[in-house]
Amino acid sequence: MPQRILHAADAEDAPLRAALRRLRTAEDVPAAFPPEVLAEADRAAKAPRLPERDATDIPLYTVDPPGSRDLDQALHLARRGGGGFRIRYAIADVAAFVTPGGAVDAEARRRVTTLYFPDTRVPLHPERLSEGAASLLPDQTAPALLWEIDLDSSGQIAEATVGRALVRSRARLDYGGVQQAIDEGTAEEPVALLRDVGLLREELERERGGISLGVPEQEVVQRDGGYTLEYRAPLPADGWNAQVSLLTGMAAADLMLAAGTGILRTLPPARRCALTYLHRVARALDVDWPEGLDYPELLRSLNPQMANHAAFLQECTALLRGAGYTAFDGGPPVRQDAVHAAVAAEYAHCTAPLRRLVDRYAGELCVAAAAGEPAPEWVREALGGIPELMAGGARRAGRLERECVDLVEAAIMSGRIGEVFDGHVVEVDERRPTRGTVQLYEPAVIGRVESEGSGGTADGSGPGDVAGPADAAEPADVVVPADVASVGRAAPAGEEPLPLGHRLRVRLTAAEPGVSPVRFVPAP
Repeated sequence: MPQRILHAADAEDAPLRAALRRLRTAEDVPAAFPPEVLAEADRAAKAPRLPERDATDIPLYTVDPPGSRDLDQALHLARRGGGGFRIRYAIADVAAFVTPGGAVDAEARRRVTTLYFPDTRVPLHPERLSEGAASLLPDQTAPALLWEIDLDSSGQIAEATVGRALVRSRARLDYGGVQQAIDEGTAEEPVALLRDVGLLREELERERGGISLGVPEQEVVQRDGGYTLEYRAPLPADGWNAQVSLLTGMAAADLMLAAGTGILRTLPPARRCALTYLHRVARALDVDWPEGLDYPELLRSLNPQMANHAAFLQECTALLRGAGYTAFDGGPPVRQDAVHAAVAAEYAHCTAPLRRLVDRYAGELCVAAAAGEPAPEWVREALGGIPELMAGGARRAGRLERECVDLVEAAIMSGRIGEVFDGHVVEVDERRPTRGTVQLYEPAVIGRVESEGSGGTADGSGPGDVAGPADAAEPADVVVPADVASVGRAAPAGEEPLPLGHRLRVRLTAAEPGVSPVRFVPAP
């Protein structure tokens, strides 16, 4: 069946649009910027605080999704004489436009992050700044925090510093275009080197024991004036570009730790019981996990296109939950409180200040540390409250993202109640193995499945329903079953357990935007 696209003008799309409006109201999402915020942003856009250094001669470029205008980063890569690479990485200087304690600052602290919806975007800063004067748009001179990072021939950081400069991007590229140009050998050297640097940094990540999950993501996509759902597998260029951001975050962490004042992005290591649970899941899914092989190395060997591997990778996402922020002033924290387990190093968020509040503070601390100057007092005064602000903002953003996907899924499937689809079981409730999560490949829908007669309600949910990947709120810590031996637990008498990691034909029983997310039962 052709892919269904919901158009904004369609009468059948009205329930989706109404449900999205109700969602924003229920979550108290800001509808517009107050007049005083817009006025202050307009004044700042006309008269930002400009740096003395002019680095507009560096031919920077940006890599972002097509159509993006809130461009936080621009980069230039070159080879160094004697081996290695020089990275110039410009980050939008939001502090050049935002006065501490002013109206824009206060509103940003209320919003915390940019929020994305299928039908709109709710920015952290007014568009006059985030998509205009502060954005690193092509052929626009803008203030930036310019990182200059030298790598040796193995990709290790040899030296890193950051300071304010005026910059001017030359080109706005997207991931698909970058990947194609590199694959075809037509990319200019500053772009082609993204692969060289990215591959070296990925190898160093392996050596550190860091992990990156290449699980295809379910995305709401705008096409032909409407909405649909797709699975998007990250391109190699996504990963290479992410490695530049990661190494900058690691350099930022080093600067702040050395200065004794900063804020880190942290993630506790996986608990032993979580790894024991994953070993049992691997056996249930027929995923070969040789004795003595660390789980980061196992993850890199998996193919997300294989159903059992994809299901296992989905279970592994629990190991990446529980991330937070650690602020410190007057001395660095002990290492166990400073490390991000997935990065396998100290790390900071500092490369997306147009869209994430904490990055502005981290950037200011890094500039001060690199110059050997004390941290700005306004940053130090606010630092202790930033982790709690960011935690609340991240929870809301994650919750809204999942709710939006649920609503679009329900809208796309609402006219297909009773139809049968092919899917794979990617999660099973360890307490009741007749309940779980099924992933369809056409259409790109992920929903709850429950055997009929297993105690669920009319929409397929039931007592003690366990949140699945599409509708779970991010927990404060890694979620691990109380009984790790429960993977593969027998179903109640007369009920057939769901086949984790295997194909399953399912029948749609519920789908109504704002009323019921998609729900399935196994088909006869």
